[in-house]
Amino acid sequence: MTPGPTTLLVLAKEPVPGRVKTRLTPPFTPDEAAELAAASLADTLRQVRTLPARRRILVLDGRPGPWLPPGIEVRPQCAGGLDERIAGAFAECTGPALLIGMDTPQLTAAHLAPALSPGGWDECDAWFGPAEDGGFWALGLAEPRPELVLGIPMSLPHTGGVQRARLTDAGLTVGDLPELRDVDEADDAWHVAQAAPHGEFAATLARLTRTAVG
Repeated sequence: MTPGPTTLLVLAKEPVPGRVKTRLTPPFTPDEAAELAAASLADTLRQVRTLPARRRILVLDGRPGPWLPPGIEVRPQCAGGLDERIAGAFAECTGPALLIGMDTPQLTAAHLAPALSPGGWDECDAWFGPAEDGGFWALGLAEPRPELVLGIPMSLPHTGGVQRARLTDAGLTVGDLPELRDVDEADDAWHVAQAAPHGEFAATLARLTRTAVG
């Protein structure tokens, strides 16, 4: 695989019970929600390892665990709100950078192909991946500029629209990636598992469901 020009960033939390995927509880316990988070992160990082990139960096709140595959650099997240942590991740980069989260284990190479193709940055200054809930699952900048993220109201139904407008208002040409569904609540988990039935996330969800029924 030929490395591309882009740094791939994955923004994530260590899957600690009670700190991640709290909206999955109930029906899942905090321990089960953390298991699902770990599986989602493992699927995401496994996919990231296969993608053409100059560097692959996990920007982590917490400590690495057994879900971390080789070939992924780890950097700590900065303090602050989500907008500040995203901006901080971009501030550490030079050249094109593309940031994703840990909530889309159904991610495939095809979803990111437009941005990571050899000419992905020829016609675009930025890439934007909208989420079904109104947020965004991917954000790419040809020239990392933290001020393009700082102050964006996060985790709201209009977050994605505000972020995309910030990019276009800055005069950037924005390319759109496919819309994906984040895993936030239990209903999201079922849908995402169906979209990626062979991943660790789907297997973990099936195991936990069988255990609950049993």
